[in-house]
Amino acid sequence: MATFQRPPGTFRPPTLGASEQIAWQLRQYLEEKHLGPNDRIGTEQELADEFGVSRPTLREALRLLSASQLIRVERGRSGGIFVARTPSEGMSRSLSDTIGLMLATNNVSLDQLLDARLTLEVPIAGRAAVHADDAAIRRLEEAVVAAEAHEPGSPPFSEADTRFHQTLAEASGNELLRGLTAWILEVLQPTLIEAVGAHTEAEQILDQHRAILRAVRRHQRPAAERAMAAHITYLIDVLDQLRG
Repeated sequence: MATFQRPPGTFRPPTLGASEQIAWQLRQYLEEKHLGPNDRIGTEQELADEFGVSRPTLREALRLLSASQLIRVERGRSGGIFVARTPSEGMSRSLSDTIGLMLATNNVSLDQLLDARLTLEVPIAGRAAVHADDAAIRRLEEAVVAAEAHEPGSPPFSEADTRFHQTLAEASGNELLRGLTAWILEVLQPTLIEAVGAHTEAEQILDQHRAILRAVRRHQRPAAERAMAAHITYLIDVLDQLRG
């Protein structure tokens, strides 16, 4: 079994208790080894031996990771500790739950979420223009085509729109930005579609997506950022018009 050690020069967590430190190292191990859902990490005893701690201490670390929905524990002869979500997926899931609750209790407005999206997705589009490879550009093109001939707010249009923005985040080359974008698409997008979907013009949104795609294809960072800003500003304007 692999040894869970922090490579030199990487970020050090703040002073933590034994179980928190183990949870931190396990989380980092998942990220470094690019482990995905259903990958097996080991057994409880193997991990306790690896870290040189008691099983109760190890169980507390696993409880912390389980609460973050990063791992799951399976009992039985073929059981063990398995990856449930990647760290970025776990982060976006926690953010999604928190923001969803804030929306439901009116502690955050759709305007604030759109403003957050403007702040986040404009630089993402710029980074995508710098880092996108041919495969990412092809996925963006496919997402644009998939939305054509469908009305905003319809499931095919919404799915293609989500795929377009998620691909940009993936092409940005930053896992943190990718995770943050995931909660936007999971929490904000359905609420936004419900509020403005039927009041937007399909061709306007498609033209905005095509402008972003064109800039990314040409690796023009400022143009990609301007195109994304125009896209989100359009949604803000539609929301404002609906309120009169």
